[in-house]
Amino acid sequence: MQIEVKKLSDEELNNLGVFSWSIWTKEKSEFDWYYDDKESCYILEGDVEVISDFGVTHFGKGDFVVFPKGLSCKWKINKNVKKHYNFG
Repeated sequence: MQIEVKKLSDEELNNLGVFSWSIWTKEKSEFDWYYDDKESCYILEGDVEVISDFGVTHFGKGDFVVFPKGLSCKWKINKNVKKHYNFG
């Protein structure tokens, strides 16, 4: 149940329709989170650490991140985040 962080080309992002997904923003903060569905997101701005039973995952601007269904974690937003996101 690992968090995937990868770089995708503009073509790959366009093929997934990422830029038509909703946008979520959050200021510097820390909070617990549980994923009751898979989430894919593309980070437009920010610097984030997610702490789970599998370790610490760090990501930021330009990263494509996939969170698996059933993951419990803690978000630590070090720099305000803005992302496109999609569930399912």
